[in-house]
This record gives sequence, structure tokens and C-alpha cells, in this order.
Amino acid sequence: MKKQRKKLLISVLSLLITIHLSAQGNGTAGITEATQMVTSYFDPATKLIYAIGAVVGLIGGVKVYNKFSSGDPDTSKTAASWFGACIFLIVAATILRSFFL
Repeated sequence: MKKQRKKLLISVLSLLITIHLSAQGNGTAGITEATQMVTSYFDPATKLIYAIGAVVGLIGGVKVYNKFSSGDPDTSKTAASWFGACIFLIVAATILRSFFL
């Protein structure tokens, strides 16, 4: 007799819990809110990456100028690597922004 009451109580409780959980929805509101939050970060992040690219370009320009002034034969390789880094930052930011937005 006790086991039957216990089983009945567990069945009723599990039924009430599932009814309560199904009332919460399928989570689309949460997913939509998360998507809006993530996409709202792209404009500031893109501007930050552009600013980092500008700083890297300035530092690279100074380093290349120093190498050129000192007569280092490896100046063109250094200039190409710094220029490539700046271009990569700008292109990566643009592609990521266009891919996710």
C-alpha cells in the first residue's frame, strides 16, 4: 500500500514538473536575445580592430624607417611583414563583420 502511494506521488509530481517546464517555451526568446547581444558587439569590435591595425601600422612604419635609416639590407622583408599584418587585420575585421551580420 505504501509503495503504491509513493509511486502515485512520484507520478503526480513528475507530471506537475513537466507541465511547468513545458510552459517555459522552447527557448527562442533566449536565443534571439543572445543573437542580438552578440551582433551588437560587432561594430565596436570592428572599430577596435581598425584602431589596432592603425597602431600596428604606425609602429611598423617607425621600425621600417629605423631599419632603412641604418642601412639594414633586410628592410624590404620587414616592411612587407608589417604591411601584411596591417592588411590582415583590416581584411579580417571586414570579413568577420560581413560574415556575421
